[in-house]
Formats: sequence, structure tokens, C-alpha cells
Amino acid sequence: MIVEMRVYHCLPGRLPALLERFRQTTLGFFEKHGIKQIGFFTTAVGESNHSLTYFLCWDDMADREKCWTAFQSDIEWQEKRAESERQHAIVSRIENSFLVPTDFSALR
Repeated sequence: MIVEMRVYHCLPGRLPALLERFRQTTLGFFEKHGIKQIGFFTTAVGESNHSLTYFLCWDDMADREKCWTAFQSDIEWQEKRAESERQHAIVSRIENSFLVPTDFSALR
């Protein structure tokens, strides 16, 4: 198992738009393309409260590449994402890391 941590750094004031896009649109496309989420989090205390951090679970990197490529290539998703940013951009930058649980992790 591989866990992908993704952090979306939003432009000031745009976090609500990102949360709404995930709530109303993105999660449906994740389900369509077999992308399994572990959880989504906003930052209460930390460097910035303009970020969304979430975790995805993959069987292996091949599983990730297959599902993520299908998601990113989905024309309907591309149109919905563009529509959500038609008036103003939402995300300033994205970070992602791939994490492998240790043998003593509760999540394995």
C-alpha cells in the first residue's frame, strides 16, 4: 500500500471554492476512476489556513498511474474544473508526497 499526501495551497479567500468543488464535483470523479480517499483536512493552526490536505490510498504506483491518468484525462472533469475557475483561479500550488507505512503503523 502507498499513501499519497496532496496539499493544495489556495489563493487568499479561495479555500471555500476548492472545498465546494471537491464536495460537489471532484469526489464523484474520484469514485468514477477508482480513486480511494483516506481523508481530507483543513488547517486550524499552522503555516497557512488557506490549504487543503488530503490522503489517497493506492495498491502500488501502477494503480496510481492508471487511475490518476484516467481522472486527469477525463474531458468532463476538465470542463468542470475549468468552469469552477472561470472567474478566478483557486489553487496557487500543489504539493504531493508518496508515503509508505512502517511495520508498526496502525494504517498498513
